[in-house]
Amino acid sequence: MASNYNRKSASSGSRKARGAAPSGRVRSSAPASRASGRGSGRTPARSSSRSSQPGTYRAMPGGRYPAASTRPQQRLTSVRVGDLDRAERSARAQGTYRRHVVRIVVVLVLVAALAIGAAVAYNSNLFAVENVTVSGVEHLTTDDMTAMANVPANTTLLRVDAAGIRERLLKNAWVADAEVKRIFPNTLELAVTERTIAAVVAVPTEDAKSVKRWAIASDHMWLMPIPDQDSEAGKRTSPKVYEDAAAVLSITDVPYGTSAEIGAYCTDSNVNNALDIVSSMTTDLSGRVTKVSATDAEGTTLTLDNNVEIAFGKAENIRDKERVVLKIMEDNPTVVYINVRVVDRPTWRAL
Repeated sequence: MASNYNRKSASSGSRKARGAAPSGRVRSSAPASRASGRGSGRTPARSSSRSSQPGTYRAMPGGRYPAASTRPQQRLTSVRVGDLDRAERSARAQGTYRRHVVRIVVVLVLVAALAIGAAVAYNSNLFAVENVTVSGVEHLTTDDMTAMANVPANTTLLRVDAAGIRERLLKNAWVADAEVKRIFPNTLELAVTERTIAAVVAVPTEDAKSVKRWAIASDHMWLMPIPDQDSEAGKRTSPKVYEDAAAVLSITDVPYGTSAEIGAYCTDSNVNNALDIVSSMTTDLSGRVTKVSATDAEGTTLTLDNNVEIAFGKAENIRDKERVVLKIMEDNPTVVYINVRVVDRPTWRAL
């Protein structure tokens, strides 16, 4: 009996010792855990596992507990791979956008600086025109071209009216085309393409008592009346005009009433027919024509350098007519007259 009593007392005292915590000490949360364990019907965990959880403290020998740790605990977060890709793309896009903005700003600054510099140079006397040169002229003189260009004395290469100068040059019958070139720092070049003399036409005067020789171009433009070379006007005329006039064909027997005007296109059908015949020839025959009688289109007659006369007629079937003429001349060395007005029925006369 005594032994049983002692065991009960010891166990009761042991339970009391466990139930009451010493004064001034932190109460362990183990009973609460066991209580919750009993309420949920679960078996309470061992003390070793409880002490490893956050917020619990394992009792040290002697009933003491360690001081609470002051180190902040890290919180774990989760990030999706797609979110990282979007963030990276957004960062790259923002960087690209900033670079583009910087480039645009730099370009705008440069453009503004160039515009300001150009405006200052345009309104200043920089690149003043000091020399005017002329190229491509043979029938016109440099003085004539400079006078026609009429370049203002106080202009510069930046302010010069190139279009106006070109327009003034094109008013001259000899000028087929013109280009105004700026050669920095102070030279203006007038590059001219001249018309050439295709024929010299003997145009009857108003009183029909004589004829006046006119130079005409291949595009049917009247170039100039050719003055006598020993006259005052002839001395002012380029020697090239007389050189070409002597080398080209002569159109004669032009009907009375044919008019010629410098810079105007010929309207006489007889003269135009003669020009079309000669300009359309493709064989050696074209270089041998020295004179054309243009009384009328049907009666147009060519004279060769060997004095053979060719009744050519209208400017039709020109290649076929050339072929027939050359064949007749080859077969008949003494021929003096050939009629090819009707190309499939030619006639000729020989000595």
